[in-house]
Amino acid sequence: MERVTHTRRFTRLDSVWPAGLGRRLGAMIYDGFLVLAIWIAATVAHLAFFRFVLGQTADEIGTTALDIWSLRLILVFFVTLFFVYAWRRGGMTLGMQAWRLRVQTLDGHAISLQQSLIRCAVAWVSLAALGLGYWWVLFDRQRRSWPDIVSRTETVVLPKK
Repeated sequence: MERVTHTRRFTRLDSVWPAGLGRRLGAMIYDGFLVLAIWIAATVAHLAFFRFVLGQTADEIGTTALDIWSLRLILVFFVTLFFVYAWRRGGMTLGMQAWRLRVQTLDGHAISLQQSLIRCAVAWVSLAALGLGYWWVLFDRQRRSWPDIVSRTETVVLPKK
C-alpha cells in the first residue's frame, strides 16, 4: 500500500530562480546569529541542569565525558530542530526570508521531514569541508549545493513583492 502525503505546494513557481552563493552566504550569516542564540540558551539550560539538579559544583561542570557529549548532542539537536521546523513550515528560515530564499522540492512542494534531516546532515559535512559543499554552487550548472543535491531539493530566490 502506497502512503500518500499531502505537502503544501508553493505558488509563483514560474518566477523563481536558483539561488547563487552570495544570497546563500548572506542568509547563513543571519541564521548564524539565530543559531548562536539557540546555542547560548541551550548551554545555559544545560549548565543549570548540571549545577542545580545534579548538584555539581561550578568547577566540576564540563569535566566529564557525559557533560561534554550531552551538551554537544543538545546543541546539534536544537539547531537541527530549528532548521527542520523552519524548512517544513514555510520553506525558509528568518535569514532566508531576509534574502528572499526558499528551499523546496524539485516540483515546488514543501520539503519532507526526511529531506530536512538529510539537508541538515549534509550541511554539517559541507561546512566541515571548509564550506566546499556551498562553494559547489559556483560549479554546478543548476546552482545546487551539496545539501540540495543529496536531499533532492532546491534553494530558489523569490521575486520581490
